[in-house]
Amino acid sequence: MWYAIWTRSHSEQLVADQLLAKGLQVFLPKISVWSRRGGVRHAIRVPMFSGYVFLNESVDKNTYLEVIKARGVVRILGDRWDSLSPISDGEIEGLQTLVNSGVAITPHSYLREGQRVRITGGPLKGVDGILVENKSEKGLLVLSVDLLQRSVAVQIDCTWVAAA
Repeated sequence: MWYAIWTRSHSEQLVADQLLAKGLQVFLPKISVWSRRGGVRHAIRVPMFSGYVFLNESVDKNTYLEVIKARGVVRILGDRWDSLSPISDGEIEGLQTLVNSGVAITPHSYLREGQRVRITGGPLKGVDGILVENKSEKGLLVLSVDLLQRSVAVQIDCTWVAAA
């Protein structure tokens, strides 16, 4: 079973290294981003999900205590040690396949259909609406006038959408 460990800021690698040294199975997906230091641009590897490391263990009380004692760990996501919030194997396997594929990965806002969003680029930049459909970078954005109880819809490029 996979679980998410919430870490202190910039402590993901520290936590992963400690848990690996304890013999636990962890996954810290990383992506390449461009950084500028001293006026020079270069690619650096950063965690795909800032502040999180994934753990693949059956967690009993002893394992839980070993994990939370590690430097940099805030907590394992869930209510208590005996009711942690699992992550599906399919989601983690998808991330592992993506990381191992070598394709370029870029961070993207987590968007749900029905969510209020704002367009961040293109001719509709700055427009707010509700994301009705989100399929392979093409989405359907609905703009409403509440007072009139009327709406219009427009197809959008979902790469230009962020949560409002």
